[in-house]
Amino acid sequence: MKKSAQLILGNKKRFILTLENEANDVIDKAQDLKERAAEYDASQIQVLEGLEAVRMRPGMYIGSTSAEGLHHLVWEIVDNSIDEALAGFATHIEVFIEPDNSITVIDDGRGIPVGIQEKTGRPAVETVFTVLHAGGKFGGGGYKVSGGLHGVGSSVVNALSTQLDVNVFTQGKQYFQEYHRGIVGEDLKLIGDTDKHGTTVHFTPDPTIFTETTEFEFEKLAKRVRELAFLNRGLRISITDKRPDEAETLHYHYEGGIQSYVAYLNEKKTALFEPAIFTEGEMDGIAVEVAMQYTGDYHSTVLSFANNISTHEGGTHEQGFRTALTRVINNYAKTNKLLKENEENLTGDDVREGLTAVISVKHPNPQFEGQTKTKLGNSEVSGIVNKLFSEELTTFLLENPQVARRIVEKGILASKARIAAKRAREVTRKKSGLEISNLPGKLADCSSNDPTQTEIFIVEGDSAGGSAKSGRNREFQAILPIRGKILNVEKASMDKILANEEIRSLFTAMGTGFGADFDVSKARYHKLVIMTDADVDGAHIRTLLLTLFYRYMRPVVEAGYVYIAQPPIYGVKLGDNITYIQPGVNQEQELQETVASMTNGNRKPIVQRYKGLGEMDDHQLWETTMDPEYRTMAQVSVDDAAEADQIFDMLMGDRVEPRRDFIEANAQYSTIDI
Repeated sequence: MKKSAQLILGNKKRFILTLENEANDVIDKAQDLKERAAEYDASQIQVLEGLEAVRMRPGMYIGSTSAEGLHHLVWEIVDNSIDEALAGFATHIEVFIEPDNSITVIDDGRGIPVGIQEKTGRPAVETVFTVLHAGGKFGGGGYKVSGGLHGVGSSVVNALSTQLDVNVFTQGKQYFQEYHRGIVGEDLKLIGDTDKHGTTVHFTPDPTIFTETTEFEFEKLAKRVRELAFLNRGLRISITDKRPDEAETLHYHYEGGIQSYVAYLNEKKTALFEPAIFTEGEMDGIAVEVAMQYTGDYHSTVLSFANNISTHEGGTHEQGFRTALTRVINNYAKTNKLLKENEENLTGDDVREGLTAVISVKHPNPQFEGQTKTKLGNSEVSGIVNKLFSEELTTFLLENPQVARRIVEKGILASKARIAAKRAREVTRKKSGLEISNLPGKLADCSSNDPTQTEIFIVEGDSAGGSAKSGRNREFQAILPIRGKILNVEKASMDKILANEEIRSLFTAMGTGFGADFDVSKARYHKLVIMTDADVDGAHIRTLLLTLFYRYMRPVVEAGYVYIAQPPIYGVKLGDNITYIQPGVNQEQELQETVASMTNGNRKPIVQRYKGLGEMDDHQLWETTMDPEYRTMAQVSVDDAAEADQIFDMLMGDRVEPRRDFIEANAQYSTIDI
């Protein structure tokens, strides 16, 4: 009893001491807060003059200082030239990547005004390049519609460049001014007389801002230049890369505008009719253009733009188009007895199957949801697009009954496949389920239920699946083996896709649902890793899986959840030391160099070629391909939806000729041993 009393007394003393320590900590923190509060006065409020705020927080203005932000600088200057084209003054724009990785943009518009701007008391051109929210886009009558960052573009580019200079050709005179990191070098100079008109801007991105890279990608810039040419009918726009020994120039000019864009998107597909349907109209100052064409494919591609800005999240213009398309086709089908009175209407998915469409609106005051401008939010646009497109499409269908019949018949076939798929889904749920509560038996799940921490490896074959299951970390890594090559969904209807056991297992394991029920927020894993052999069959399986993910699980790809494992192709072993060689263009050279460096006297290392994941034991597979600390994985992203659509259609579609041409042109770059 005495010992027990002493123990209790000791515990009480320790408890009291702990309370005293915690109380002292609270008092100290309170005193610290009081002192810091007293120090926070007017002297700590920083005012950033001119463009200092842009240099201090560049991400607020261009999204990031990565390669994406770097290329964004080009579009801010090009957008100003496009605005001149939209206003009807510029017809030709030239973009140059200079040998030193600086950029020059030339247009033949009116030239930026050089007169004194009343509010700043400085030349207007200087104001445009040195004052935020200065430009002809704020109701002053300079531009009816415009893109870009609504007037901050030129000044932001100036602020984030080590040097920017502008030549203005206007009213028979040439003017010049130069800036350094947003600060005026000298006053605007009159150079002399000229018969030219327009603006030339040259800038060099600041490497202290763009620390990741200051090197421009020609292909990335060329894609956007081509897109701008499609979206602005009749505009001539070119891009030249002066960095190679022989400069490369691409010229774009499309009199057909977005109708030519649809033809370009479908050039590797089988169209149901030629040419693409084109409609245009204007209402309340809002111009609407729609081009559309059906193909024999099972999926749809709908691209939308507002003031030349890609709205890949859609918006009210896309909503108006979809509503009008469904209603007009159903009305035509019922009126012309292609659908019986007692038959249910075609759904939106039915009438969009096989559709390629481009929607472009020009709005004097666009409202975009979010800073990234990926979704148009103007509520009035939905009704305007709906009305204008409905009238034009109705007229077209009446004037082209053969084309109209093909469109309706395509929708009816899609409807029948949808109904069959619904039945197959119901049967599937009864048999094996597409529900999380009934996970596929071959799935080796992980113990964690936190999707942000978990990952699932899609593994080819039982042998590799066995190694992966043994080598994985069971806490957060799940393994789903698949047998051979899954169905090519590019050529299959929905009911056939749902009948495929491997595809059902994958959707069930992910927990996202399928088709109209798909919900990316229900994904059970935030890393979906494709892990296949480094051979031709492995590459084919990987392509089949990527086709499935892009066509039917695209939100998972867009969320950045899809990865490709990078298992080694060689293992070079000497004693207990082993070096792994990753597949790539220089893999053979790297192998030879590794063998040479590891050769020790008469002892030569053993080289093992891993033709399949099953050739590695569980320990090797873990340390080379699955261990988060040492592995290399490629994250799959969709930077260009139109190009991705074309690639999948070319690689996996019905037409052989485009695929053969691609193989012949790119066989030299293959790193796979056959």
